[in-house]
Amino acid sequence: MPKASEIKKNAAVEYNGSVYFVKDIERSVPQGRAGGSIYRMRMYDVVTGAKLDESFKDSDMLNLADLVRRPVTLSYIDGDEYNFMDSEDFTMYPLNKETIAEESMFINEETQGLQVVVLNESAVGVDLPTIVELVIVETAPAMKGASATSRTKPATLSTGLVVQVPEHIAEGDRIKVNTDESKFTGRAN
Repeated sequence: MPKASEIKKNAAVEYNGSVYFVKDIERSVPQGRAGGSIYRMRMYDVVTGAKLDESFKDSDMLNLADLVRRPVTLSYIDGDEYNFMDSEDFTMYPLNKETIAEESMFINEETQGLQVVVLNESAVGVDLPTIVELVIVETAPAMKGASATSRTKPATLSTGLVVQVPEHIAEGDRIKVNTDESKFTGRAN
């Protein structure tokens, strides 16, 4: 059982009889008080998606949830349902678009390094790799003579995500995007 100070972002914890993903952690040190820090955690219920904001002292003990992560690929999208196939045993894991709304902006059939998060034999979420490769489907025309360090312009990617890219990047280019910050990191090979 780790202390609250040892919990990291995207960890799964058991709290009040439910399992939560920790999406954000804010540490504060109260003035004039002897003692430790306070950790404010924004957590989401893995089953219902309900948000919970809770504060813990640095010495509070939390239980880590027993989650399994399985390597998967996106098999197909059927309406609002994303269907992932286990890369090892070919098990199908359906997830509703609402459940993975943020992650879906980085996922297509070619995305490598995906992992589905499984709790009690059912999928509850998707872990993204740090960098994904996506194709630009719409942006202003590339400017002749624009340098790589010049101004940026918005570019719409194949998943609908909009990121800022340098002016020399054109439609049809394959780029690398950081999934944590939704930022352009370079051209893909």
